Amino acid sequence: MERLSSASQPFLPKHSETRGKDEMNHDEKLQSKEEATDQATTDQEMMTREGLDRRNVWEPSVYYALGKESFYFVGHEINIRESIDSYGALIWPGAIALSQFLENNQHQMNLMDKAVLELGAGTGLLSIVASLLGAWVTATDLPDILSNLSFNLRRNTKGHSRYIPQVAALSWGQGLEQDFPFPSYHYDYVLAADVVYHHDFLEELMSTMLHFCRPGSGTTLLWANKIRFQSDLRFTECFKSSFNTTLLTKVPKENVWIYKATAKE
Repeated sequence: MERLSSASQPFLPKHSETRGKDEMNHDEKLQSKEEATDQATTDQEMMTREGLDRRNVWEPSVYYALGKESFYFVGHEINIRESIDSYGALIWPGAIALSQFLENNQHQMNLMDKAVLELGAGTGLLSIVASLLGAWVTATDLPDILSNLSFNLRRNTKGHSRYIPQVAALSWGQGLEQDFPFPSYHYDYVLAADVVYHHDFLEELMSTMLHFCRPGSGTTLLWANKIRFQSDLRFTECFKSSFNTTLLTKVPKENVWIYKATAKE
């Protein structure tokens, strides 16, 4: 192609090409950010719908009433007070699935007289079942969740459990060495159910899991989660790279996976 004469070339201010590229990069970043925000909104809406619809899709042995859910585990009726105001005040499929697994596999996972910590205990169903199975339980969650958590633990374990379950505030990744120093706080089992979904604290969750399940501790982590989003699968891959993992079972109806994990040396 014939080169244009200098007289016919458009005048470009100094650094205009760079600025043009920067503007394009900025637009691309804005578009990417907007897409991520839209996806986060979609994911949150999906979680909200699931929380509202979930009452109608679980096992026949579980029956529901607005604001209260009733279960039958370990020979006891368990009544849970919940709320739709926050994800932490709802019972999710992972907690139910892991509760069922623990009850049905006591020979494999014997919790009698074991020290058990639950991360993100929410309404407390899993901690209640662990207590009824004879464990000494510490149920943890964010401070604003603890009041309802304590209420559910007390009403369902008083006079029925070997040990009085404890409740403690724990924000993932924060103050672990100060509030839960090792080996003073050592647990035989760490339980986690549906703690992975669309939120911004997955790295902190992983660091918390690693804090309690460190090499040589002998701690076993039991993690149950419904797989909903691509972020769940990415976390699962990171989880497998950080721990020695065994997939214990899948619940196809709810797409819940239950893993057993120990720290890599």
